[in-house]
Amino acid sequence: MKNNKYTVVIIDDETMCIENLLRSLSEYSELLIVGTAKTADKGKTLILEQHPDLLFLDVELNAQSGIELLNGLGDEITWPMQVIFYTAYEKYLLDALRVSAFDYLLKPFEEDELKLVMNRFFNQVLKEHVQNSFQASVTQLNLTNHSYLIATVTGYQKLRQDQIGYFEYVKGKKQWFVILTNHNRLQLKRNTKAEDIINYSTAFVQINQSQIINLDYLSIINDKNCQLFPPFHKDNSLIISRTFLKALQDKYEMI
Repeated sequence: MKNNKYTVVIIDDETMCIENLLRSLSEYSELLIVGTAKTADKGKTLILEQHPDLLFLDVELNAQSGIELLNGLGDEITWPMQVIFYTAYEKYLLDALRVSAFDYLLKPFEEDELKLVMNRFFNQVLKEHVQNSFQASVTQLNLTNHSYLIATVTGYQKLRQDQIGYFEYVKGKKQWFVILTNHNRLQLKRNTKAEDIINYSTAFVQINQSQIINLDYLSIINDKNCQLFPPFHKDNSLIISRTFLKALQDKYEMI
């Protein structure tokens, strides 16, 4: 969000379509248009610069499709962004759903159709805000005894800090998992970010793009490989990347 408004980016290769959508979206005071683009390359740059809350993406662009653009971004989308595909062709509906599009609009759309989509968007972000606020407040209450209420795909799981070995991001599922002392893996809710996990405790430190360890279990660093105390001593894939090495060194200076 920016200035308490949801930010919006529009990518479409037709100027008239962009202008029509801008005109329709101007009726929603909750939105702030932060940029438009007519090509996939400029659209990608705009998305990564602005981190929009909502993306209106044309399926058929000149150089590549909107679906290809979105797939090409992959793990670079690290924030909760909802995508609304819109096109003149209904045949792309299934492809849009496969890339987890939030919704789909057919050109030319009716204002009532756009209103339904926007109401869905506002209800969704409000629901997520309430869930995140609840999670944050409960986490803060449990901070003194080092236990947390972790938001999983099925609900909330209360865990002690000593039950948590590390967290791991699985690219294929585009979700974070927490690995426990009993070696169970809990799947965290889909929009969980690395920053959310790190904010739980100063003991949770990111060592690469896909892993966050619990310093309480860190035994030794051997050639950038983090070796943990039992029961995690056999997990040998915890490698510190150069990007995160300095942050880990700073943590040790504070202990």
